[in-house]
Amino acid sequence: MKNFALIGAAGYIAPRHMKAIKDTGNQLIAALDPFDSVGIIDSYFPNTDFFVEYERFDRHIEKLRRKGKQLDYLSVCSPNYLHDAHIRFGLRVGADVICEKPLVLNPWNIDALEEIENETGGKIFNILQLRLHPSVIELNKQVDEGPKDKVYDVDLTYLTSRGHWYYTSWKGDISKSGGIATNIGVHFFDMLMWIFGDLKENVVHLHTHDRAAGYLELERARVRWFLSINYDVIPEHIKESGARTYRSLLIEGQEFEFSGGFNELHTRSYEDVLNGGGFRLREAQKAIQIVHDIRKTQPIGLTDNYHPLAKLPLAAHPFK
Repeated sequence: MKNFALIGAAGYIAPRHMKAIKDTGNQLIAALDPFDSVGIIDSYFPNTDFFVEYERFDRHIEKLRRKGKQLDYLSVCSPNYLHDAHIRFGLRVGADVICEKPLVLNPWNIDALEEIENETGGKIFNILQLRLHPSVIELNKQVDEGPKDKVYDVDLTYLTSRGHWYYTSWKGDISKSGGIATNIGVHFFDMLMWIFGDLKENVVHLHTHDRAAGYLELERARVRWFLSINYDVIPEHIKESGARTYRSLLIEGQEFEFSGGFNELHTRSYEDVLNGGGFRLREAQKAIQIVHDIRKTQPIGLTDNYHPLAKLPLAAHPFK
């Protein structure tokens, strides 16, 4: 049984990490979050020591270490801009680190983290759960076994509506979240490169408060992509079902079905790490580079190969 600690216990994604730790037969010995709305811990590890102050959490981990109770893994679910610092903390206290996506905001952060890995002997793992989705694995196999000179036409659409709270939170601050392309799109870009090969061209058509859209040319795919948190752009039949999220991957005009099968992917990710696998720093680098470039590129507007949903009206920013 391994000892885990968790930074970012009050966030949306933290329960999936708690479940993964429990499902793999391990224990959560400490958790940290500046917000104390963490009653969800009781569903998994009611005896976990919880802290709202980093200094007390740090002291507790050190006290346990001196008593012979070593922290084996630190799970990082904090806001994106803090991942780098919290990963460093985990390595310094002698733990391996499992970090939620995006691993970091800037590609050069990976170089610095690799140096600390080498200094400490610790390992950093990134959650890239779509690579473990059964349907995605099968698609990767089909493309790999298909004609080597085939270049696929792909449309990626991911719509996950968010309320006004989003703009007040750190997620609405591009310096903290990296913007929409980073916050909700990085794992899709990773998936596409894993299947269709490395990037050849990266064009940004739009990058606003409520959406981002662009075109990627990969070794074996031409990809039009559209990401949005605007409820109004969700197709009507999806709204009628009561859902607020829509994901679609069209390949050569055919819908690739991967809407289900997401609930257990964090547990599979943890199993992979604990069994000697896992996705390390360099495997995350290409997608981090793409979203960094999207963030820094001046959008060209709706020209050439833009995603058809990109022309739908923008939502008004609730605080401007």
